[in-house]
Amino acid sequence: MDAQQLSQVESLCETLYAGTPSTSEDGQPISRADAQSRLLSLQTSSDFIPQCQYILDHSSSMYARLVASNSLTELITSYWNSFTVSQRIDIRNYVLGYLANQGPSMQDFVTTSLIKLVCRITKLGWFDDPTHRELADDVTKFLQATVDHCILGLKILNQLVDELNLPTSGRTLTQHRKSSVSFRDVCLFKVFQLGLTTLKQLQTNAIVSNPAQQAVLGEQALSLTVRCLSFDFIGTNPDESTEDVGTIQAPTSWRTVLQEPATTELLFDFYAKTEPPRSSKAMEAVILLSSIRRSLFPTDKDRAAFLGRLIGGIRELLKNQTGLQHQGNYHQFCRLLGRLKANYQLSELVKTEGYLEWLDLAASFTVQSIRNWQYSTNSIHYLLALWGRLVAAVPYVRPDTGARGHVQQLEKQVLLVAKTYIESMIGSVETVMRSDGALDDPLDDDGSLKEQLDRLPVICRFDYGSVADFLLQKFDPLLNQYQELMGHMGTNSTESAPQDVQQRMAIIEGQLTWLTYMVGTIVGGHSWSSAHMGEGEETIDASLSRRALQLARGVDYRLTSSNGVGRADPKLELALLYYFHNFRRVYMFMWDQVSGSNSGSVTGNTVSVVAMNVAKLDSTPSTKQKVYQRMFDHMQMGDHTAVSNLIVTKMGNDLKYWPEENDIVGKTLELLHDMAGGYSSSKLLLTLETVRFLARHHTEDQFPFLAVPSNTRHRTTFHSTLTRLLLSPTGEEKLGLTFEQFMEPLVNTLGQLGALSPSDLRAERCRQALIGVFRDLRGVAASLHNRRTYGLLFDIMHPNHLPLLSKVADVWHDQQDVIVSVLRFLHEFCHNKANRVNFDQSSPNGILLFRATSDVVCAFGRRLLATPRPTGDQGDIYKTRYKGMGLALNVLNSALGGNYVCFGVFSLYNDPALENALDVALQMALSVPLDDIVAYPKLSKAYFGFIEILFRNHKKTAFALDTNVFMQLMTAVHEGIQSSDATLSSLCANTVDHLATFYFNTNGKDKVEMHNLNKHLSSQPNLFSSLTATLFNLLLFGPPQNHWAVIRPMLSLMLASETSFTAYKDHLITSQSPENQAKLNEALNKLLADVNRSLDSANRDRFTQKLTAFRVTARSFLTL
Repeated sequence: MDAQQLSQVESLCETLYAGTPSTSEDGQPISRADAQSRLLSLQTSSDFIPQCQYILDHSSSMYARLVASNSLTELITSYWNSFTVSQRIDIRNYVLGYLANQGPSMQDFVTTSLIKLVCRITKLGWFDDPTHRELADDVTKFLQATVDHCILGLKILNQLVDELNLPTSGRTLTQHRKSSVSFRDVCLFKVFQLGLTTLKQLQTNAIVSNPAQQAVLGEQALSLTVRCLSFDFIGTNPDESTEDVGTIQAPTSWRTVLQEPATTELLFDFYAKTEPPRSSKAMEAVILLSSIRRSLFPTDKDRAAFLGRLIGGIRELLKNQTGLQHQGNYHQFCRLLGRLKANYQLSELVKTEGYLEWLDLAASFTVQSIRNWQYSTNSIHYLLALWGRLVAAVPYVRPDTGARGHVQQLEKQVLLVAKTYIESMIGSVETVMRSDGALDDPLDDDGSLKEQLDRLPVICRFDYGSVADFLLQKFDPLLNQYQELMGHMGTNSTESAPQDVQQRMAIIEGQLTWLTYMVGTIVGGHSWSSAHMGEGEETIDASLSRRALQLARGVDYRLTSSNGVGRADPKLELALLYYFHNFRRVYMFMWDQVSGSNSGSVTGNTVSVVAMNVAKLDSTPSTKQKVYQRMFDHMQMGDHTAVSNLIVTKMGNDLKYWPEENDIVGKTLELLHDMAGGYSSSKLLLTLETVRFLARHHTEDQFPFLAVPSNTRHRTTFHSTLTRLLLSPTGEEKLGLTFEQFMEPLVNTLGQLGALSPSDLRAERCRQALIGVFRDLRGVAASLHNRRTYGLLFDIMHPNHLPLLSKVADVWHDQQDVIVSVLRFLHEFCHNKANRVNFDQSSPNGILLFRATSDVVCAFGRRLLATPRPTGDQGDIYKTRYKGMGLALNVLNSALGGNYVCFGVFSLYNDPALENALDVALQMALSVPLDDIVAYPKLSKAYFGFIEILFRNHKKTAFALDTNVFMQLMTAVHEGIQSSDATLSSLCANTVDHLATFYFNTNGKDKVEMHNLNKHLSSQPNLFSSLTATLFNLLLFGPPQNHWAVIRPMLSLMLASETSFTAYKDHLITSQSPENQAKLNEALNKLLADVNRSLDSANRDRFTQKLTAFRVTARSFLTL
């Protein structure tokens, strides 16, 4: 590279990063995308390393240095085996020297990139030479130089810990863990000590620096401490998305430093004397320190002393409220409190000096936090988690352990926390309303609300009687006021009332919403485990449930009596659904057992099989049955059937009167679906009048939500649930309805639509009817799980209504909402799940089903192919063209792979259905440019799925294609094999395997397919050799996650074309150094030993194992 080329690179960098205009050699302006692609060419070959070094040495542009540094990192990672050990050390020393000389004067983004480069070299070369393992010692020189160099040194150590802790793309997990474990044993403790030493020096002002430098030094040293403590010591690969740190598995050699009082004091001191983000980082380090494994401490006394220091530090912070006014500190401190009980047993905590004082302070802090909920919404659940964990541990601690009266004190504080939470959340409704939009409503934050509600049951059930009394004191007056207000409103809507009444109504509904959520989660926390079943708790559940059900009944009465005009707040409706969901989970699973001894249900004296078995075994009711019965007796709302009827009736009215409210409809149907899926609850549903009504009137007239366009997905769920109930054992008998009667509304719609002429069918008024009926049918088809039930729907659809599908596909081909509904139903209908599409031997139904499928795919495909591709803006091409095409291919893939059609029949009897379907599908597939196939994942799965099934079961058609067309398919397969998506690469690898297996087994035989394939191979003789080279390159140099996909066709390819494998082997050997050639020959000899010339499964399995071993061996020394 010379000065002129350097100037061009700098100009391109300015264009890319700063948007500065620049021109190419021919005077054309260069866009940012062009500049990026030109600069990325520096990463294409290891030959560009000298150019990158030249840029670093001679360029004054920071952007150019960044590009050079990034390119060097990529080149080193990709071409690592191309460098000798001494070259790697030279590059490392060059970068370190560059950082030492230029680092302090460079901008952060350049130094960060260079630091990443030196750490990447260190990681990859960790076992090459001891020099790489001495980086921590080399960095010590940085720490002992100027303050700026010290900051650089800390940044290097931070990046080094990250680099060795996180897997690098292109390296196996085994390689990563090997270097990671070695780093842990050799270096990590030293790095951790360097971080702590820097913190001590800052604490004692031993480092002379200005305030800005001190802040950066403190932040970097604390980050280093946190990184070292959160290192993956034992290879568990923790999930980074969770905030719960788990147990820190620090090595025993760290014991002296970790249990030393000075370490904890240093971090607490740093927290107290600095501002965020340093104080937050210090608190994060304390959290990690509190999570150290129990076994690190040699004795219980040492562990107790360590816990005592932690509790003491927390006590001081709580007393003085140190730094808690900052949001970042406050959040981390809440995490620390939540984490404390996770790693220490309550029996240890109660023995700690000052435990009761800590308990009082923690309770005061929690109460204060909950009262100021608007500043701490995302942190409250950590505090609730602390109290939940303390409470859960009480049964396992003897009352005389530790501080006297600790259980009573905990009861007192937990009750205070629970009451404060209930009171504050109820009060939040008015606060939010008066803020006039300035405050966010906690009820709108689903994530935070769920986390808080999940923590509540354990806390509230600790002193359940007192908490329940408090809840009832709040609930009863509000319920009375609400019923009074509803009485005044009558059948009028809330919006028609005066402003002050509206406001009062909104506040009461908001407060009842909170109470309903709380009752729901607390009742849902009931445990049926004999160890946790509290005496008499079911009667408290009953008292709370009675209020929630009375509220539901009141809301429902107003809704139905006003014919949907008098609606409550949607949030209250969602809260009631949440309560129903929890009630169902806890109290609707034993109906069939209790109904045997209690016949006060709609079913009269019918006794379930389970109940009879129970009666035979033991005539006296079990403890669970007694508890269950007591609960319903105490609730005084009728037996379990009456209560269930109330709940399901409310759900039915929600579906009827909330058609536009997507959330309510969705949650109601989800709950109904869950009920239908439960063994006992589904039986119970069949006895309810409301469910009978739903099954008989599942039309838009009775349930307007079905007519709302945005609810089309809900139509599918609704019909899926009803079909599941109807087709369950005794479903038709209990509901007094046959499947044919249930399907009548849909059949009538299909009949009316089928009678229309094509022009009338295309009328706009038919759009919603078509979408609706096919969505409904898809739901019905999704719930057919066996041959009998599938046959019921097939008999209805054939022969009268299946022809409508191809008619609709023809006239509505250009309207995505209609065509997607049709194709999705057909995809479900053709799908042979659980071998349900299984007709008698003498039945032609399988062939007739395929013929109907072929008609639909051909009608849609031909119309689509006749429509010109959209030009200009390509943004909508997926919706307008590829979505329908992908679905049509999926439909055909299901039919072709369903195993219910003997496809040989079609050619035998000159039926063109199969030929037409394959022809149209191939034309659709070939009309898509390769770039588009790769760009749209759903389309590519359908595309490659079709090619795979074509080469698996329809080789005659595949090989009879024109050579150019055949090669177009093989080019796409060649591209697909290299996809990073494992599903795609597997489909393409299977396609290659089908091709190579057929060639190996049939070569030399006089078959039409073989003659056609030979014709293709003679015009494209390098097909097998290019596939062989690609597969072996992927195996040896590609990403690790892809190698299982590419292994399958290798043996069949090698046997089909031994010359291709020999040519690749010779090429690979000649590209390596003499030393590597000997290693490679040895590895190849091991690979080919004991491999037979056959494709039986035993030989394939043996060869697969050998290939995996060969890959691991070869990747350790091969160079690109």
